[in-house]
Amino acid sequence: MRKLISTGSPFEKTAGYSRTVVQGDWCFVSGTTGYDYATMTMPETVEEQTRNCLETIIKALAEGGFKLADVVRAHYYITDASYVDRVFPILGAYFGDIRPAATMITCGLNTPEMKIEIEVTALKRSASGKA
Repeated sequence: MRKLISTGSPFEKTAGYSRTVVQGDWCFVSGTTGYDYATMTMPETVEEQTRNCLETIIKALAEGGFKLADVVRAHYYITDASYVDRVFPILGAYFGDIRPAATMITCGLNTPEMKIEIEVTALKRSASGKA
């Protein structure tokens, strides 16, 4: 059964996408930027944006019945290569023991205030703890 999950962001309706799609044991979380959806503001630093991205992702995963530990693939998009050393410690704090397959790409994002976008794929672990 397919389940669509929204964070309530106006961008989801406008652009026609779901924050998260759950299909069986798989969970696909769309690219998530650092917006604070409660205030619809974007923090200025890449560090704050990274933490917001990850907290939004954690909430979306949980709503679908998944945990951050279920993440098997992560894509990180940053707008400046100098951000790498600033976001790696944050990513390591969240994903250090999980160690998903990951890719980081330097690119442009939709608006100038966006510094990072994170997309993840999760596979539900079995009761024994194995995927």
